[in-house]
Amino acid sequence: MAESHSLNTQLSTRTSIFGLRLWIVLGVCVGAAIVILLFLISLWFIHRRSNNKALESHTVVPVVSKEIRVDPIQPDPTPTPETTTNHREDDNKIHIDIGKDHRISFPERGGWSGSGSGSGPDQAACSGPEVSHLGWGHWYTLRELEVSTDGFSDKHVIGQGGYGIVYRGVLEDKSIVAIKNLLNNRGQAEKEFKVEVEAIGRVRHKNLVRLLGYCVEGEHRMLVYEYVDNGNLEQWLHGDGLGSKSPLTWDIRMNIVLGTAKGLMYLHEGLEPKVVHRDIKSSNILLDKQWNAKVSDFGLAKLLGSEMSYVTTRVMGTFGYVAPEYASTGMLNERSDVYSFGVLVMEMISGRNPVDYSRPVGEVNLVEWLKRMVSNREAEGVLDPRLVEKPSLRSLKRTLLVALRCVDPNAQKRPKMGHVIHMLEAEDLVSRDDRRNSGGGGGGGDPRRSPRKMNVAESEDESVNSILIKNDQLASDKEESQ
Repeated sequence: MAESHSLNTQLSTRTSIFGLRLWIVLGVCVGAAIVILLFLISLWFIHRRSNNKALESHTVVPVVSKEIRVDPIQPDPTPTPETTTNHREDDNKIHIDIGKDHRISFPERGGWSGSGSGSGPDQAACSGPEVSHLGWGHWYTLRELEVSTDGFSDKHVIGQGGYGIVYRGVLEDKSIVAIKNLLNNRGQAEKEFKVEVEAIGRVRHKNLVRLLGYCVEGEHRMLVYEYVDNGNLEQWLHGDGLGSKSPLTWDIRMNIVLGTAKGLMYLHEGLEPKVVHRDIKSSNILLDKQWNAKVSDFGLAKLLGSEMSYVTTRVMGTFGYVAPEYASTGMLNERSDVYSFGVLVMEMISGRNPVDYSRPVGEVNLVEWLKRMVSNREAEGVLDPRLVEKPSLRSLKRTLLVALRCVDPNAQKRPKMGHVIHMLEAEDLVSRDDRRNSGGGGGGGDPRRSPRKMNVAESEDESVNSILIKNDQLASDKEESQ
């Protein structure tokens, strides 16, 4: 008791600070310390939030649980005498087109020769052109891109493939970009850099991912693209956490299909030389918040002049999407992209992967399974079961007709992308008519139009079945000839 009384006496003694008692002064000090601590913590949170604000997204993009598909990279085949003659002088240079009849060339250094053999470390440094802007794009420094990705931190990785890693970066002006860091894999990264710069350096189309600039510094080859903020189509079709109801309605899917078709049509018919993408697949279709499609990843693209009907090249692409004639002969043209597009449409209709070994034997290959279902008049059975609202049978059949024509085994019978767009836009009008008719009730329509509607549906049935019969006959003829 004596000790407690002594402590109380000491705390009650008056101090020299305005004559306040000691316990009051101690309380004020503790309270002030707490306030200062809380203030410092709030400042830290505000600073952290301002740094990470650009990295936050209000839509959670589903993650694809399966491993990243990496296309195998084979050593370059032995060059032909003609190729050697044409490109011997260019082997050690990078060429970047900056406008009509203008090109900048500079020597490559640091182990980036076309053969893939590295140079010594003394050549690791390379300086690019002295200008920072090359006509259509911006020349980024390595330091700029390192800062924008926190030193290429793993937390900023948004994609990965056979040739490099894609990072999400925030530049000094707070603009968000996608940075593709190409990996030096037997000279393939150098080739991809040249291909993407040449193929889409000056391309401007709302359904194609825009290449903003590039970085060539030492051993580093990087491409800087516009950032598309809603993931890719593969994530929204096959990703984890989607539940039993897909956020991709039928109308959204058709909008994505149409946007992809318009992007491809521009590559095939709006450019000279035309560009064959060569790797159309769901993971290469990026989506914005309004579900608009943007075709990306031109690393495998080939340029095709107007005087060339095809080009013979090493077979590259993703299993399940590659056109059969290209896979067997290596002969590539824009019809190969049309086949891949047809597989993509089937994937969006069914919600299935082009090749899925987890399914029963007869359903592993999406194209063959879908053909069989339609030929058995089970068109509705191919629909993605996670669709919240199913389309009209008429709309479904017209979309199936487009897909089946695109995957015709005879490449010459496949439609051009311009014709595909015409068919899809007609399908869009049909969908709107169907919605108006279904919303108007059963008694308001003109009974004289019903026989015509039945005839249209029957003609579509006949068109789909005739395509299937022709495809089967062509396939059997090929098997017999072999």
